[in-house]
Amino acid sequence: MLNLTPRFTGTLPADLPEGLQTLYQYSPTLTRLFLARGVTSSEALDYGLATLLPADGLKDIDEAVQILDAAIESQQRILIVGDFDCDGATSTALMMRVLGEMGAQVDFVVPDRFKYGYGLTPEIVQLGIEEYNPDVIVTVDNGISSHEGVDKAIENGITVVITDHHLTTKHNPAAHAVVNPNQLQCEFDSKALVGVGVAFYLLGRLSKYRRDAGRSSAQVSRYLDLVALGTVADVGVLDHNNRTLVAHGLAAIREGRCSLGILALLELAGRDPQKMSVQDFGFVIGPRVNAAGRMDNMRIGIECLMADNMQEAKRLAFELDKLNKERRFVEGGMREQADDILRQLQSSEQKQTAATEAKDADPEDTKTKPSDLRSLILYQDDWHQGVIGIVAGRLKETHYRPAIVFAPADEAKVGPEDAIKGSARSIPGIHIRDAIESIAESHPELITHFGGHAMAAGLTLKKKDFGAFSEAFEQLMQKLEASVFEQEQFTDGELIAEDFSLQFVEALTHSHIWGHGFVAPQFDGVFEVLDSRILKDKHLKLSLKYPGVLYPVDAIWFNYDTDKWDYRAKEVHVLFELNINEWNGNQNIQMIVKDLAVTQIVP
Repeated sequence: MLNLTPRFTGTLPADLPEGLQTLYQYSPTLTRLFLARGVTSSEALDYGLATLLPADGLKDIDEAVQILDAAIESQQRILIVGDFDCDGATSTALMMRVLGEMGAQVDFVVPDRFKYGYGLTPEIVQLGIEEYNPDVIVTVDNGISSHEGVDKAIENGITVVITDHHLTTKHNPAAHAVVNPNQLQCEFDSKALVGVGVAFYLLGRLSKYRRDAGRSSAQVSRYLDLVALGTVADVGVLDHNNRTLVAHGLAAIREGRCSLGILALLELAGRDPQKMSVQDFGFVIGPRVNAAGRMDNMRIGIECLMADNMQEAKRLAFELDKLNKERRFVEGGMREQADDILRQLQSSEQKQTAATEAKDADPEDTKTKPSDLRSLILYQDDWHQGVIGIVAGRLKETHYRPAIVFAPADEAKVGPEDAIKGSARSIPGIHIRDAIESIAESHPELITHFGGHAMAAGLTLKKKDFGAFSEAFEQLMQKLEASVFEQEQFTDGELIAEDFSLQFVEALTHSHIWGHGFVAPQFDGVFEVLDSRILKDKHLKLSLKYPGVLYPVDAIWFNYDTDKWDYRAKEVHVLFELNINEWNGNQNIQMIVKDLAVTQIVP
């Protein structure tokens, strides 16, 4: 049997709060799911826009409103400076749309990770001055650590408004207004807003201020499709506030009230907008928009989201899809190289750490056996800076270790003194940004720049310091409890026979918002194996029987674990998610297998 941890440990109906009694009568299973995620009343499942947190708690928001209002009225030139990911692209598109509707003179500068680095750097300020000569710069999804860039802008007489959501423990740059729920002394009740969420709040406040003053305004809620996309693609924690934003953005797309670029991307991927899911933000649209910033620059992504006619939207969506295919090809090669490096480390009898460079490894550099590694830190001279975050994420998922993947900051400069950039991804229990900050404080000579969140971060250091940083990080991980590195598998328990219905699965997948921080349900149960076959030499297709269910249930295990499967299996214990599979106009329930144990075999 599988070793699983139940998410809900109470008993129903004994532990049923009054606020969920109606839901319990409708579905005991859904009630259990919500209780396991901290929902104790029906109000927590109310996603009306009126339930959104008030903007009052956002520090400096009124100062930012005053600056933007004055800039619109006096026709000052406003320049938006975004980030080069999907959150930055949606934030920029949202600012451009709304400020443009209000009559602002507004442009955006294209963030290019390969030329200007991250954030409001002095270089991007100079580019902005040369091309747009702005009176006001507004950052979206960046800026909280951009002290030098802000200083340069102010020296040139530019007013600076920072909107960001990244963590900081330092004092703010000397901007005229800083709107960031994660800055010090900010009392906003949710710290989970991503960049586009912060931009939405600022623009909503500005819109109300201008409407009350009888000035040109805009209906910011018309653009919640962009807010939903940026929130999910940036893996924002789906607390109630973010779930509300996502729910309305999702509804807008299903009804066709959304960016033509989003509709074009869905069409290209063969997805029906009316059946759009939260997962499509993260796995269909997000990667294609992100590909622009990873492989080229984000202008194509921003322009796609801002396209005003479908022909142009389709053209730009095609370009994004092409860049995404290129990204997948590059990523595949890097992942193969990374896997080769790790295999070499695991098979080596010498003591060496995963922090060792693939080409110039010094076996004497380390003190940890490969089997005892608690971090995966890799670098190669020919790796692509735009893809390192994805590769780090894949390594983290496969090995359940925090992973940091580095590439040259400039592919033409790979000497010891040249900069390399790393992208970090973490596991629960390890706040990756704080871990990097700890090393920056104990080894101030190693890291030149860093920033990020609990689960993802970025940093820059000199190539010659790669080994020292890697060893310091591994030593920090070795101080943690071993249990942190043992992956725990959770289950929402067994289903009742009535749950194996299209009605239940539809309610589960279409009527509720699941994602990071409000994790999608997965169940377990013991099934009789009626039939099995292997698809494309790597996927396991099963036909299963469940007690009380009168028909076979289809299951698929993508990239199945050959060590766990036995073709003689008669009974299996399965951990799975549910979805609806559509083929030739027919719908049927399908289990997506997450793990499996054979409990009986045919004699």
